[in-house]
Parts: sequence; C-alpha cells; structure tokens
Amino acid sequence: MEWLNEHAQAISAASSILTLFVWVFYAQLLYGGYARQRRPRIIINRGKGIGLDALCLVSSMSNEAIYVQHLVAVLHTKEQSYQLDIVEYQQQGDEDEEVDYRTHQGPLSSGDYIHIQSFESIIKRLTQYWDLDEEVIKQQELLLEIRVIAIYGSEDMPIGASRRFHLNLSAEPVGQLIPSSVDTHRMNSRRDRKRVLKWAKDIEIHKAS
Repeated sequence: MEWLNEHAQAISAASSILTLFVWVFYAQLLYGGYARQRRPRIIINRGKGIGLDALCLVSSMSNEAIYVQHLVAVLHTKEQSYQLDIVEYQQQGDEDEEVDYRTHQGPLSSGDYIHIQSFESIIKRLTQYWDLDEEVIKQQELLLEIRVIAIYGSEDMPIGASRRFHLNLSAEPVGQLIPSSVDTHRMNSRRDRKRVLKWAKDIEIHKAS
C-alpha cells in the first residue's frame, strides 16, 4: 500500500494513457466498419450461362443507391482497343414497329441489378460500330472489358468498376467467355476516380464530335 501511495500519480497517468489507447483502438474499429459500409461496391458478372450468350450483369452491393452514368464496352485486340458507350440500347421488336431506344442510365438501388444485353450482343454492337471484320477478329486473342461509371451519394467524384473477360469467338457452340479475374476491380481511390473522370470526359467529347 505504501508503494501504491508513493506512485499513485504515475499509476494514474499510466492507466489514463492505457485507457486512451484502448479508446483509440475501438474508435479505429468503429471507423473501419463505418468506412466499409459506406464504400461503394459494384459487381460485374455473367448470368444465365458461361458462353457468349450469357447476360452481362451489373449489381450494386453499395450501402446506398448509385446512379449509373455510363456503361462502356472495350474490345482489346493486338493492334488497338475499340470502345463504345452501351448505356443506351435498341429495344427489339417486330420489323414493322418503329425503332425504340431505351437507356440503362439511372439509379440502381442497393442489392439491385441490371443486365446490359448478352455478351454476344455487346460484341456485335462493337464490331458494327467500328466496322470490324468478324472473321478477322475471330482468329485473334481478345479481351472484352466492361466499365461502369457511376455517381455515389453526394460525392463529387464519380466511382467506377471494371472487369475483363477472355474471348474465344471461334469456340463451339456459342463461343468461350472466361473472366480474367475472380472479382470486379473496384475504382474507389482518389487516383482511380480521376481515371474514371477522364473516361467520362472522353465519352462526352466523343459524343460532341
């Protein structure tokens, strides 16, 4: 007891410092959990098959809704890359009906998803837009990249996600489509968001030209 009385101030200071460290530790845990909940997450995947006839699915696993601004398909060949904003699409109907254009642009709620046509339809749109010879590109090793450009909450900078798929158009019966990564690449860091912002600007410039 005498020793405790003599070192009471030192013990009190040490316990205060230890308590502070404990509170800082718990504060970091709480902030980490909050940051993970607030972090936007977009998933790009295949649905209803694994070939080119599979649907391209875009899901939002974010805590809040996202606003889909652009959906970009990029076909990477040995020579160069060809990209196209596929957020707008043509509604299929009877031959006698007028052409009806729809859009995937708009809000996507948490836990919700959209499908942006089949991968085969996406590739066909790219080849038709860029007037590519289908027989020539069938003989090449191809990568199809799907990019999502979106707005999340009240944040000023856009967020993005991308995923690449290896293509083998000559494989039977409906081609071969293999993801090049296990998960979708999330583009949430400041550096990534600057890159996504450049994507969006390039699209607007291309539309204006």
